[in-house]
Amino acid sequence: MDFSKNSVLKENYSFFVGDTNGFITGNEHGLYNRDTRFLSHYKWAFPVNTQTLLNYSPRPDTLELHHSELDNHQQLMAFKRTLTIKDKSFLDTLVIENPFNNSKNLKLDLTLTTDFADLFEARGWHQTTRDIQQTINTHNITFSYDTQDKSHIAASINTSEQFQFNDGTLSFQLELPARGSCVLTVEVAFVNPFETGAVNKVPYEAWREQFREVLTPGEHHDVLSRAVDDLRALLLFDEAGTLPAAGIPWFVAPFGRDALITSILMMPYGLEAARGTVQYLAKHQATKFDAFRNAQPGKILHEVRCGELSRMGRVPHSTYYGTVDATPLFIILIHEIFKHQQDIHFIRDLRPHWEAALTWMRQHGDIDQDGLLEFEPDKGEGLSIQSWKDSSDSMSHQDGSLATGALAVSEVQGYAYAAYLSVADFYAALNEPEKSQEALLKAQALQQQFHKAFWLEDAQMYAMALDGNKQSLNVQNSDSGQLLWTGIVPQDIAPKLIKSLMSSGMYSGWGIRTLGKNEARYNPVSYHNGSVWPHDTALIALGMARYGFRVEAQKIAHAIFALAKSQADKRLPELVAGYERMDSPPVPYPTACRPQAWDAAALISLQSLLADT
Repeated sequence: MDFSKNSVLKENYSFFVGDTNGFITGNEHGLYNRDTRFLSHYKWAFPVNTQTLLNYSPRPDTLELHHSELDNHQQLMAFKRTLTIKDKSFLDTLVIENPFNNSKNLKLDLTLTTDFADLFEARGWHQTTRDIQQTINTHNITFSYDTQDKSHIAASINTSEQFQFNDGTLSFQLELPARGSCVLTVEVAFVNPFETGAVNKVPYEAWREQFREVLTPGEHHDVLSRAVDDLRALLLFDEAGTLPAAGIPWFVAPFGRDALITSILMMPYGLEAARGTVQYLAKHQATKFDAFRNAQPGKILHEVRCGELSRMGRVPHSTYYGTVDATPLFIILIHEIFKHQQDIHFIRDLRPHWEAALTWMRQHGDIDQDGLLEFEPDKGEGLSIQSWKDSSDSMSHQDGSLATGALAVSEVQGYAYAAYLSVADFYAALNEPEKSQEALLKAQALQQQFHKAFWLEDAQMYAMALDGNKQSLNVQNSDSGQLLWTGIVPQDIAPKLIKSLMSSGMYSGWGIRTLGKNEARYNPVSYHNGSVWPHDTALIALGMARYGFRVEAQKIAHAIFALAKSQADKRLPELVAGYERMDSPPVPYPTACRPQAWDAAALISLQSLLADT
């Protein structure tokens, strides 16, 4: 699977993933709505010599394609398609042009199938047998399925022309006038009882207006324009609040960590989406213990899914809380919004939620009550690693052995530090100086404790984590760089840390490697053991600028923009391989999601660093 060769469309909870021809042909491809795949195959049988000459996306919800039948260097027939995704439907408008003086009869076939697979099945994690029914009329065919929880879902395919249906193929008989054209439309409507009620959606024009200062003409306009549109496309419009989905294809759902970091990186733009993120997460904040879903009172969620497997309890993701960092990040985002809007009512209204988050940090998040935030691996269907490097092999010692026990990951302590400072500001704004001072002292104590426990003098870097025995993971790591962004690093330590981060073992020329290239588990084409993640690198660059190292920060920012420009779609991929930069685009990570929300937001945040270059 190479996600860079996908055609992607999205609107709200619906999205389409196909090949560069706009066809659904296998693997992750499909037409999805709310974690269910409504089409698993969709392909026009154009004449043999037909090529796709144009594939253009004017907006992330629309794709324009030009397929041309060619012979002896001339066009025999043109097939112009416009694919459009909406909340509850997908439309394929096909204009067939005949350039000759005589009319033509054309038989055109469309093969399509549905499996109504849960997204976790589409990823290959589970398998379910379904009894799918079909109802056929001359202009409509409906595939339907009654789920295990007695819900009725369906894909209703409506066409503008009559068809014959046989063994998964719709056959159309079309007459093309001389030097004329005909139009054939195929609409797939989702019948899904899990749609929420009507919500106010942000039009693209209004969204772009919020980023007007970012979209001024200049060297990086094309990349920034794509990022802004992608951020709008990734929005989920929910009754509880509008928030960005994490990425396509696998992460079109609310994700606490991703939505929070994306919203923070967008600042000061997209403020209503940031407020929506807070509102959504506050509504779903855990209020009780649930071991299956990893929930504890005050904890902020990791992920919400509404597919059949989640609803039936076969996986815990209906609302899953397996994350250690979303809760402090929740407090940080509230503070970022407060800094920009100075809305005391916002702080007061959310007080029960940020205080519950604070209580979780002090009680349940600090497993052994040593002052640090830790997590234990989920023993069920959830995550074994619950910080942002959430692959199971990401936390290793210098000898390559994997860390065990309750882990205290370094950047999470930085998030906690920033959260305590945020709470100090909240109480000060509410005229409660004693509580403000208490939170401030907690932050200062954590800073001192953290540096003593994590600093590696020989490596001139912070340990990636402490394992269950409080032994440090003594490896070069990008987590240390994120600590600069949070402000927990003492001023006199920052120069040493930044020098290590910019060393040849960590800086690839495209960004900061997740794991140093001299480490035992280093693999440049791995998810978290030596790859480069743009959002991670962006947070590090912002941290460098925070400590006054603008030259280094700008060097990284230029590299990230160059990475985006090197891509055919002008998008930052989720991650790239950690190989040294050469005179060519970076080596791709084969299954990197694109677009990815926090990558698009990373470009928004980094453009401010380039204003004076």
